[in-house]
Amino acid sequence: MMLRRWMAAGLVAVATAGVLNAVPATAQRPYDPTAQSLRALGQRHGLYVGTAVDMAALADPAEPRYREIVRDEFSTVTAENVMKWESLEPTRGNYDWSAADELVATARRNGQKVRGHVLVWHSQLPKWLTDGVADGSIDNAELRSILRRHITTVASRYRGKIWQWDVVNEAVSDPWDTPSTLHYKGFWAEHLGPGYVADAFRWARAADPTALLFYNDYNIEAFGSGDPANDKTQFVFDMVKGLLGRGVPIDGVGSQGHLGTQYGNYDTLQVADALHRFAGLGLSTAFTEVDVRSRLTDGVQAGDSEEINPRLQASAANFHVLLQACLAEPRCLSFTVWGFTDRHSWVPGTFDDPPQGLATIYDENYQPKRSYQLMKADLIYAGPPYVRTRATPKPRR
Repeated sequence: MMLRRWMAAGLVAVATAGVLNAVPATAQRPYDPTAQSLRALGQRHGLYVGTAVDMAALADPAEPRYREIVRDEFSTVTAENVMKWESLEPTRGNYDWSAADELVATARRNGQKVRGHVLVWHSQLPKWLTDGVADGSIDNAELRSILRRHITTVASRYRGKIWQWDVVNEAVSDPWDTPSTLHYKGFWAEHLGPGYVADAFRWARAADPTALLFYNDYNIEAFGSGDPANDKTQFVFDMVKGLLGRGVPIDGVGSQGHLGTQYGNYDTLQVADALHRFAGLGLSTAFTEVDVRSRLTDGVQAGDSEEINPRLQASAANFHVLLQACLAEPRCLSFTVWGFTDRHSWVPGTFDDPPQGLATIYDENYQPKRSYQLMKADLIYAGPPYVRTRATPKPRR
C-alpha cells in the first residue's frame, strides 16, 4: 500500500538538506539549522539520534535512498534482526556473522556508534534450542551453559565495537497477561528462574568491559500506580535497583517507545519524571525503539485527509514528547527510531487485525513527515538551562 497523498506541502527534503549542509554560512547564505540532519542537530546536545537498520534494505541496489538516509541522518545504528539469536546461530554451533559484521563495518565507515540488540530475549530463538528444551534433550543445567556460551561468544566477538548492549530484553510481563500480577515472563524465566537476568549482565561484562549494558523493555515510558503488582515501570525500577544493590554491572535502562495514536499516551513531564527517577539510581537511559503506529482505517487507506492528518499530527506529538523528555535528562544518551520509513516498517506485518501502520518519520517514498520535522525543531530550539550536555557514563565493573 502506497499512501502518497498525505504529505503536507513545504516539507524540506533530506536531499536538499544534504546539499545545504555542504555549503558554509556566509552573509549572503546565513546558517540555516533547518537544513541540518537529525544527526548534526543532536550533536549540539551530545545526543545520539539513531535508527534500527533492515540489512536487506541496506544491501538492496534498488534502495540507494535508504542507504543515504541511514548514513546522513543518524549517528547510531541498531540491527533490527541480524544480531538476534535465531539469525546468528540458526544451527547449533554454527554462527553466521555476515550480516551483523556488515552492520558494524557500515557503522565504522559512517562514523556511527552501534547499539547491540539483543543478547537475551525469549523471542526469535533458534529452533534447535527451543525444540531441544521441549523434547528434554536439553535440560536446564545445559540450557544455562548454552546461554552463557552464547552471550560470551557474541559479546566477545564485538568487544570494543558496541556502544550499548541490550543485554536482557522484555523480561517482565504485562498487566493483561495471565496471571495479571506482574512477574518475570518467558522462556528464560520459565526454565532458569529470574536469576538469569543478573547472570546475563555478569557474563556480558566479563566478555566486554567497555560496552554500556542495558535492560530494555516496552511500556515503561512513565510511572503509573506505583504498585509493582500492576505498574510495569515500577516493577522494572525495583528490579534494576535490586540488581545494583547486588553489585550487578547494569549501566542503563532502555525504554522502547512503541506507541500508538489510538491510545491515551503520555505528556512530557510524565516521561521526564520516569527518566529522572532511573537516573537517580545512577543509571543511563535511552529511547531504543521509537515508533508511533496508527489504525489504517478504510478512510486512511483511501487517502482521506480528514482521517490521515489527525493521525500524522498525533504521531508527531508522541515523537515530540519522548524526545523532549530525553533532552531534559542528561543521562538520556540516545534516541533511536525503530526503522525510519514506512516502506520498511515492521508494524504492518505485525499489527494486522485491525491493520496498523504510518509508524515512522518518513513515508513510503522517503519523504519526511511531520514527526521528522517536529523532532528537528526540538533539537534546534532546545537549550540551556533545562537542556544540558549529556552525561558521559563509565561501564560498571
